[in-house]
Amino acid sequence: MALMISVLTFVVVAVIVLLVSMLASTDSSQDVIHRRLEAVTRAEQRGGNSLGLKLLRDEMLSSVPLLHRWMKQWTWFARFKSFLTQAGMKINPGKFFLLSGVLGLAGYVLAAYTTRIPGAPILSALVAGAIPFMVAAGKRRRRLRKFEEHFPEALDLLGRAVRAGHAFTTGLEMIGKETSEPIAGEFRTTFDEQKFGIPLRDALLNLTERVPLIDVQFFVTALLVQRDTGGNLAEILDGLSRVIRDRFRLYREVRVKTAQGKLTAGILIALPPVMAFMLAILNPGYMRVLFEDPRGLMVLALAGVNQIVGSAIIWKIIHIEV
Repeated sequence: MALMISVLTFVVVAVIVLLVSMLASTDSSQDVIHRRLEAVTRAEQRGGNSLGLKLLRDEMLSSVPLLHRWMKQWTWFARFKSFLTQAGMKINPGKFFLLSGVLGLAGYVLAAYTTRIPGAPILSALVAGAIPFMVAAGKRRRRLRKFEEHFPEALDLLGRAVRAGHAFTTGLEMIGKETSEPIAGEFRTTFDEQKFGIPLRDALLNLTERVPLIDVQFFVTALLVQRDTGGNLAEILDGLSRVIRDRFRLYREVRVKTAQGKLTAGILIALPPVMAFMLAILNPGYMRVLFEDPRGLMVLALAGVNQIVGSAIIWKIIHIEV
């Protein structure tokens, strides 16, 4: 009992210290410099920087130098850092994986001392460790959806600025000042990049990397084509804004008509694990056979495979791309 209290106390204190350090961290000038260096480096990799700047990319994947050097050897961590940036989370991958590991350890310890079901501690550790990833994925999805929904307003503002005789870069600055997040932050970053010497083409291409949306790619492509061939920029922006609004109108109609199917799918997917968990609590001996008997393990494996396949099929049916 004393060992359990000691371990739980250590885990709780570690989680509190980690969360406090994450909340206390601010967007310092060092982070701003790192983002600008990354923007210049992305432009250099495409070969479009006429200034010929030779700046080394300095991604802070972890505040621990040894861990940072090890993580830089794997491109996956750099992509994951971009994933966290798209989610609007100001945390480096090192802290993120540390948080996931601490939560996984806490889940393992709690399950090990509160239940005697074989395999429950490992399953609890996996679920608890996956919580930060699910939170990040949800925040990224909501942030990109919000960007896409308010993107036509930014295009309308840019079009009015062009009609009023302002330069295109001035329109970018106006979007960064007069619109809401996350659009304001992304366009402000684009304006700052070109202001600090990066060619406008590369600053726009950096925008498509930070915001991986098809509408942003259409926007950047239309701008680059217009700069090369000419044309009425205001009309191009108005047309693109109209197409995005029509697509969102269709998207909302699809969401309304598939709401019942999504609810049914959620119930069908959640029913087997919820029932198994309730039976394990109400009648542990009834469920213990599945974990102790070899045939029970085979049944669990088959049920798990069927659950995954069925969930994938149901998700494919109700998920309609617009």
